[in-house]
Amino acid sequence: MTKSILLVGVGGQGIILASKILSEGLLKLGYDVKMSEIHGMAQRGGSVTTQIRFGEKVYSPCVGSGEADVLAAFEKVEAVRWLHQLKEGGTLLVNDYEIYSLPVLIGQEKYPEGIIKELKSRVENVKSFDAGKIAVELGNIKTQNIVILGALIKALRLDTLDWADVMKEYIPPRLLDLNVKALAAGMEI
Repeated sequence: MTKSILLVGVGGQGIILASKILSEGLLKLGYDVKMSEIHGMAQRGGSVTTQIRFGEKVYSPCVGSGEADVLAAFEKVEAVRWLHQLKEGGTLLVNDYEIYSLPVLIGQEKYPEGIIKELKSRVENVKSFDAGKIAVELGNIKTQNIVILGALIKALRLDTLDWADVMKEYIPPRLLDLNVKALAAGMEI
């Protein structure tokens, strides 16, 4: 059976790195894996998405509307923007984290309130958490992507693999221990 995952967020959050680590781990677990990434205006804080499909045999990385088994949102407005991709009964992992768009920063718009409450009213299986806070407590806000990756791995029940070994291929040695701790913290969510 093929599983479909959509990771969404804002440029600079480390979504592509998390997707590459996840895809590599899935390959090591023996799955056929296809990944597609869309950067958009990533360098300017724009939307970034990656689609990952894995199973015995996968022919396309594309996740259609209403087909994602898991939607992992690295920023909560992006969860709202991409919610239509989540299938009925799917799991929504949402980082309770705010990144303000330019219109919000210059006062033309207000950041929407009550997003998590709204998401919980629309989706049965929502796991919300503040990966940014966890990452800061670990010592580096930049590890929040790995915290989210840990939560995603646990939600997919893929925590039997030695993910620290997989991360060695993508994380510089000086940052590996910190990222291993971030992954473990995410798995505890």
